[in-house]
Amino acid sequence: MAVPSSTELDVYLVGGAVRDQLLGRTEGDRDWVVVGATPEDMRARGFQQVGRDFPVFLHPETREEYALARTERKVAPGYLGFQVHAAPDVTLEEDLRRRDLTINAIARDAQGALIDPWGGLDDLKQRILRHVSAAFSEDPLRVLRLARFAARFPDFTVAPETEILCRRIVDAGELATLPPERVWNEVARALVAERPSRFFEVLRSVGALARLAPEIDRLWGVPQRADYHPEIDTGIHVMQAIDYAAARHWPLATCFAVLTHDLGKGETPADVLPAHHAHEARSVRLAKALAERWRVPRDAAELAALVAAEHGNLGRLHEMRPATIHDVLHRCDVLRRPERFAAVLDACQADCESRRPVGRPESEGPKFTARPLAERAAAAMRSVDAGGIAQQLAAKGQQRRIREELRRLRVEAIRAVLAADRPAQAADPSATDAG
Repeated sequence: MAVPSSTELDVYLVGGAVRDQLLGRTEGDRDWVVVGATPEDMRARGFQQVGRDFPVFLHPETREEYALARTERKVAPGYLGFQVHAAPDVTLEEDLRRRDLTINAIARDAQGALIDPWGGLDDLKQRILRHVSAAFSEDPLRVLRLARFAARFPDFTVAPETEILCRRIVDAGELATLPPERVWNEVARALVAERPSRFFEVLRSVGALARLAPEIDRLWGVPQRADYHPEIDTGIHVMQAIDYAAARHWPLATCFAVLTHDLGKGETPADVLPAHHAHEARSVRLAKALAERWRVPRDAAELAALVAAEHGNLGRLHEMRPATIHDVLHRCDVLRRPERFAAVLDACQADCESRRPVGRPESEGPKFTARPLAERAAAAMRSVDAGGIAQQLAAKGQQRRIREELRRLRVEAIRAVLAADRPAQAADPSATDAG
């Protein structure tokens, strides 16, 4: 923690690094607070100033961030409506008071002693997520941060008074001031956390999910056929599926596709429930709208739309004719995008294998037996020598037949796969669709 000067600064390690040390977790980035200093003091010691709204500096050797102790005062609506005061007379306790949760408001000094003016140590022991002060309500982004910490630390509960504060923020319409990029950043980090379902459950419990993603919020209470979905409730199904994906450390794009694959079930007419015919097309439309609203990266948005469209078909490959299987895989672009097709199958696997009665272990879910067939069928399509066929037909002046002939040969290659696969399928009737 030494700084390049003969005059020592009053420096404290703060926030997540201290919290994770105390929890025995791997530390992420380390943040430092400097008390009693001015920007001139920092620059004189070789620190590089990078903060525009408040003084933040990069250490000249470690490049870690050092911020001057500061206070904040709400002066306008939204997450940017703050007046920042950074001065040598701001104390460490005052700086820690402006932080979101007590577990993030613990500091450690140069000798290793802990400074805990807001009860963070007790809340760590009791596994409670609690706001530091009423100032929590001044920043609407903290509602999402709270939910994200619930996903990262799923054995922690949210303090009742903190839930009340979050509801007040939601009811005041403050979430509408958040830029889409800030919302997506929190969602993205939550989707790859230890238990992403907690993020959405906390948001839902305080009314925030209905404001941020009504497409997701309306899934709870929508029934599904119990023979396909023992968990019955669509919202519960999607939560089990995203937890399944996160547990396997799959990429963010895959996790987002799992989150959105069944959005269309929230618009199924009540008179046809628990059936969800043609929900895939509705899911595509809603997934695209949500991705656009949150400004989701293109790769994740495209994967989500593809999974929403084809997850039901990919789960029923064993029931299809070779030509139909070909057309499904062709729409998935398996020849040009094999890596993306693998991600599609991952998402379909999460949809299928996460199905089980509430509270039962994941091992009791069905197996996604359509995956081996999909992979073998895709390999069969790739085995056709497209370049050679094109050259032969071109030499005969039959260029117009190239596409038709390639499709015929690929269908025949899939037919050969099915001939070898279906006897084994007859002996193993455990395959389920991925609807």
